[in-house]
Amino acid sequence: MTIKKTLLASVIGTAMTSAAIAPAALAENTLRMAYDADPVSLDIHEQLSGGILQLSHMTFDPLVRWTKDLDIEPRLASSWEQVNDTTLRMQLREGVEFHSGNTFTAEDVVWTIERLKRSPDFKAIFEPIETATAIDEHTLEIKTKKPYPLLLNLATYIFPMDSEFYSGEDSDGDAKDQIVKNGNSFASRNMSGTGPFEVTERQQGVRVVFERHDDYWDEESPGNVDKIVLKPIGENATRVAALLSGDVDFIAPVPPNDLERVRQDDNAKLVTMSGTRIILFHMNQERVEAFQDPRVRKAFAYAINQEGIADRLMKGFATPAAQMSPEGYAGYNSDLEPRYDVEKAKQLMAEAGYEDGFSISMMAPNNRYVNDAKIAQAVAAMLARINVEVDLKTLPKAQYWGEYDDRVSDMMMIGWHADTEDSANFHEYLTACPDAESGAGQYNAGIYCNPEVDELVAEANLELDQAKRAEMLQQMEKTLYDEAAFIPLHWQDLAWAGDKSLDIEPVVNVMNFPYLGDLVVDTDE
Repeated sequence: MTIKKTLLASVIGTAMTSAAIAPAALAENTLRMAYDADPVSLDIHEQLSGGILQLSHMTFDPLVRWTKDLDIEPRLASSWEQVNDTTLRMQLREGVEFHSGNTFTAEDVVWTIERLKRSPDFKAIFEPIETATAIDEHTLEIKTKKPYPLLLNLATYIFPMDSEFYSGEDSDGDAKDQIVKNGNSFASRNMSGTGPFEVTERQQGVRVVFERHDDYWDEESPGNVDKIVLKPIGENATRVAALLSGDVDFIAPVPPNDLERVRQDDNAKLVTMSGTRIILFHMNQERVEAFQDPRVRKAFAYAINQEGIADRLMKGFATPAAQMSPEGYAGYNSDLEPRYDVEKAKQLMAEAGYEDGFSISMMAPNNRYVNDAKIAQAVAAMLARINVEVDLKTLPKAQYWGEYDDRVSDMMMIGWHADTEDSANFHEYLTACPDAESGAGQYNAGIYCNPEVDELVAEANLELDQAKRAEMLQQMEKTLYDEAAFIPLHWQDLAWAGDKSLDIEPVVNVMNFPYLGDLVVDTDE
């Protein structure tokens, strides 16, 4: 198949014009894919979320990436060496071109890292980096301010951008590299990456079309998908029905209620995996004075039946949680257990002077996490048992994140997968004292703040002795538990399903970033 090289020039909610995108030949292997939502933007630095990272792996390439076994493998960085405690030197691949035709060099990586360091969502995790320097066209040095044990982990989130393409001003006189949260910018509408696919059509909320890049650098990739048509289907039952009827070829997520139905279908293939994404509720201490009292926060934690939610709503397709770190992460503390006890919750409310309860607002998405709206309804019902009246509102993902950023509700749901596959990342984003300048606590909608925990995690991020570091992160989890900094619910398991002709298992992973560029379709099926 021959795909004409084009640059994306779409307007949100509007199909691309024929002037912007030349017609492409019909793809031999077209994957019709249905996710619960489509990417909110084409700017991969606008939002740190699963949807954007999935998009990044389709249209860009990272310096290195995780394998299925959570080892790190080369991508745009072909090799690397730790020069000293604070310096990593990387050799970059030669002969790689962006979709625009511009040549990929070390300067593009430097430009990308500098942009990440000013992204509201990413700058907190990139704060340890002091400088990035292009030694020559294909040699990069990254220096950290202090010894940092997770620099290679961090490199999995460096997807080099086309610095020439994103430099200068657009037709409105705005800088092409500006990052606009939930807004309209050049980068949110236009894209030039090094990845296996180019976006050739985009209708926000309707469909996104990806076509394989003719000159993709990874000639060893087994992937044989030429075209992907992504259709967002928020309703679980409708998404599963589309797969089983043959209207689409691949779906995610598969809701717990339909796992057995998909498993028993002769024409479908189901792949499941234990997950590491924590689902939790924040309690906003600025909006609700009662939440400043740890006894009230603990009462809420005791009122929630995590095991019941995992068993009945999630059909066992989740692991009840008492902390952010899943088993296997450095910070996982085996002493912490869910603490469901309604009588204890009532006692704590009475001790705090709230025996008669109070009213709060609650907000959750209804198409981002598995059964998110139903979970929120169940939590609201459980809180009613301790005389807390909940005004619950659920929103589609596209609308929810803007409201979340503005902290518009007293309790808000969020799910988080640690971007560095490390416990410290949970705290840095979800429970650190909010600091707009550094990006710490970017998603801390509870406005919880304990400087001693922040300092403990900062020290852990300098500790190269992994055993000592684990002890520090486990203490972090214990303190957050004791102070009921948030209400943990469960770690969400993962499930994907597709036509039996798809070799799904090799391209999916615990991070939930399917490497669709490597997806193989058995054309003999």
